[in-house]
Amino acid sequence: MVEKVRIGLVKLGNIGTSTMLDLMLDERAEREDIDFRVVASGPKITEEDCEGVSEKILDFNPELIIAISPNPSLPGPSKAREILKKSGKPCVIIGDAPGAKIAGELEKAGFGFIFVEADSMLGARREFLDPIEMSLFNADVIKVLSVTGAFRVIFEETDKAIEGTKSGKPYLPKVIVNRDKAVGAAKFENPYARAKAMAAFEIAKKVSGVSAEGCFKVKEREKYIPIVAAAHEMMSAAAKLCDEAREIEKSGDSVLRRPHGRMGELLSKKKLMEIEK
Repeated sequence: MVEKVRIGLVKLGNIGTSTMLDLMLDERAEREDIDFRVVASGPKITEEDCEGVSEKILDFNPELIIAISPNPSLPGPSKAREILKKSGKPCVIIGDAPGAKIAGELEKAGFGFIFVEADSMLGARREFLDPIEMSLFNADVIKVLSVTGAFRVIFEETDKAIEGTKSGKPYLPKVIVNRDKAVGAAKFENPYARAKAMAAFEIAKKVSGVSAEGCFKVKEREKYIPIVAAAHEMMSAAAKLCDEAREIEKSGDSVLRRPHGRMGELLSKKKLMEIEK
C-alpha cells in the first residue's frame, strides 16, 4: 500500500482541461496522499517541445503519469507517448474530441485515456485572437466543463487511477466524455437545469467545427474573421446557459459538492449548510 503517490503531469500545448487538472485534484492544497510535479511545453506542441518535457518528467520518477494535450494523434504528442511508454510507468492520456480517433490504439498500447468532446478549439486567427480574447474563451470553456459535469468525470476518473496506484490494483480510465456522461455526473436535481447543461455541452462541442472552418478551410479574410468570432460567441452562449443552470440548482439548495479529504477520499454534500460525508 503506497501512502503518497508521485504524479507527473505533462502539459503539451493547451486545452481547457489543462489549466485546471492539477488544481481539481487538490483544490485546497491539503491532500497528503499525492505529490505533484508539472512540466509544460507552453503553447507549442512540436516534436522537440514534447520530447523535452516528457523526458524531464521522468526525472521525478513518477508512479503515475498524466499527459494532456490537444489532438493527441499529432506528431508532438505522439512522440511524447513513445517516450512515456518506454518508461514502463502507468500513463493516462487526456485530450479533446479528435483524440477519440486513436482510443483503440491507445488501449492496445496499454494507455488509459479521457477525451472530452466539449473541450473545443478556439478561433486562432491573428486578426481576431489576442491575449484577452484567448483568456475569455478559456474562461468560458472552464465554466462549461465545470457546470456540465465534464470536469467531475475527469477528476473522479483520475482519482480512481491514483487510488489504484495506492492500493496496488492499477486502474487506467478509458472514457469518452460525451453529453450524457458529463451531465449524468453533474447530478442535477432540477430538470430545467439539466436541460440547460445539455444544451451548453452540445453548443460547446460544435465550437471546434466552426473554429476549424475559420482557421483551416476558409482562406478569405473577410469570411474567416466572422466565422471564428461566431465560434467564440457560441462558447460564450454556452457559458451563460451554465450560469443559468447553476443558479437554478442553487435556488433549490441542491448543488452537488465533492471535496477531497486529506487522504484523497471524495466526500459529498448537496445542501449548503450540511456537513460533507
